[in-house]
Amino acid sequence: MSILGLSLRLILVMTLSGVASARAQTGDPRSATTPACSKGTVYLTLDTGNMSQAEFMAQVLARHEVKATFFVADEKTPRGDTSLAATWAPYWKARVAEGHAFGSHTLDHVYFREALPDGRVRVRPEFGAQAGRTLTWDQAAVCHEIDRADQRFQELTGQPLDRLWRAPGGRAPASVMFAAKACGWAHVYWADAGFLGDELPSDRFPNDRLLQQSLRGIRGGDILMAHLGIWSRRDPWAPMLEPLIVGLKARGLCFATLREHPAYRAGR
Repeated sequence: MSILGLSLRLILVMTLSGVASARAQTGDPRSATTPACSKGTVYLTLDTGNMSQAEFMAQVLARHEVKATFFVADEKTPRGDTSLAATWAPYWKARVAEGHAFGSHTLDHVYFREALPDGRVRVRPEFGAQAGRTLTWDQAAVCHEIDRADQRFQELTGQPLDRLWRAPGGRAPASVMFAAKACGWAHVYWADAGFLGDELPSDRFPNDRLLQQSLRGIRGGDILMAHLGIWSRRDPWAPMLEPLIVGLKARGLCFATLREHPAYRAGR
């Protein structure tokens, strides 16, 4: 095992041992993964990405009884299909059964580039029939694209998305945000400390550094963001999910979906 692997395993073991010891001394019967919530709640969100780590991350979430909010788009995967293809229906149905929340990431992972004076917007889909083309959309087209992810998810799972969405890249012109809100979609960004760094190059931002940065910086109320796989990162970030969860719980933070977030639950 590499030095990095040993270090991460040591962090995980020490954290679990410390929490378990403290609870044993006080007679607390809860498991080491049950949060006390004394420091508040954090909200883990996961964008589809390339899905290469999807199964592994789902196992970690289940093991620690953490519920997340998934933002779904129909992105290419290493299996040769796409993340909302029928081949992924069992995966998404299982996450629905586990009680996670779900939002739209636009079906074709569309980047909203530039607002135009007439109220329309220039966009560039990353996937789908129009992939790589620069298009001009009106507000109705913006809403339609957000809705398409909802329609596809319902076809796969029988469950609609929560009325939440996240623009690819996390940002879009004000006119896009206005259009989406008028159509009943609430946009979700993330906290600065909640950017978990899985999109960054691993040679400059190794996993142990990202983990320690997150454990130091995340506070109650923060929305966290990572992906279910990233093409460009050589060393996947996904193995950091477990020590992140354990470490934040040890600090008295617990996890919830955005259905419980005060800014979003009223709109459900």
